Amino acid sequence: MTADMLKFSMSIVAQNKKAYHDYFIEETLEAGMVLTGTEVKSLRQGKANLKDSYVLIKASEALLLNCHISPYSHGNIMNHDPVRTRKLLLHKKEITRLQGKIAQHGYSLIPLKIYFKGSHAKVEVGLAKGKKQYEKRETIKKKEADREIERAMKSR
Repeated sequence: MTADMLKFSMSIVAQNKKAYHDYFIEETLEAGMVLTGTEVKSLRQGKANLKDSYVLIKASEALLLNCHISPYSHGNIMNHDPVRTRKLLLHKKEITRLQGKIAQHGYSLIPLKIYFKGSHAKVEVGLAKGKKQYEKRETIKKKEADREIERAMKSR
């Protein structure tokens, strides 16, 4: 592989599929993460979970909370805490813009997936607005109807 191909190769480590069920994702952006060595090795093994994790903006810093990255299997006593708070790397303008949108009622920042872009671990963050229960049911009905239409078109 050449350096250009390596730069754009992307391998997904973890996805938050429930986020698309529970929220309307209005906007997404990519952020880097500040990680320790054993966290990176554990991510390369695919041992991460984004369930119940969220992003909090505090003192003009974006922080990823409740993201579980399992301890590295060959780590020593210096292994990391699995659910520690991790800093996200975003531009100051992006942070202030997101902070303004979060101040509006009903918006939150949800991590959607963790992936490697080249050799750097990235997290895709979505600006989300919560769904009501009836909206979730409507989404499921629409998805099922689309599936049936697709099957009917395929059989013709």
